[in-house]
Amino acid sequence: MQHRTVRPATTADAAACAGIYAHYVRETAVTFELDPPTEQEVARRIEASWRQHAWLVLTEDDVVRGYAYAAPYAARAAYAWSCETSVYLEPGLRRSGAGRALYQELFATLERRGFRMLVAGITQPNEASTGLHRAMGFTDVGTFTRIGFKLGRWWDVHRMQRPLGPRTAPGPLL
Repeated sequence: MQHRTVRPATTADAAACAGIYAHYVRETAVTFELDPPTEQEVARRIEASWRQHAWLVLTEDDVVRGYAYAAPYAARAAYAWSCETSVYLEPGLRRSGAGRALYQELFATLERRGFRMLVAGITQPNEASTGLHRAMGFTDVGTFTRIGFKLGRWWDVHRMQRPLGPRTAPGPLL
């Protein structure tokens, strides 16, 4: 049996994260990036995420098999306590509990840092991701239709959100 761990990502994890993500960039519309980012670019993203949000990796026997992170939802100051979450797993790990494990730790980290609303955008159709988000407490907000063009066709993106922490006035972000 493999030993599974969720831990904070470091720039040393950039190559593994870039490798996992490249599949989604090249083969799917899960992300609307058209060219896979380099290891150096993913390292920059990991560092940027930790400045305010979080980036975690899931390892099995010390091999990175997935990751989850949060990024700013929008640039305006009033959105500071909201963030957008994403999770990516090696092909074959869907419905294995890996996404749930990553999200549970990510959400706890974000709540400790002072965030109060999580947002997700899911290219449709994607029953596995929609199901994971619903299981993690996200509710439907709406769908942007034909908003992205990739792989020769138009795609819809379904938006979901999940409250985090108390609904009182927020304090400073850590």
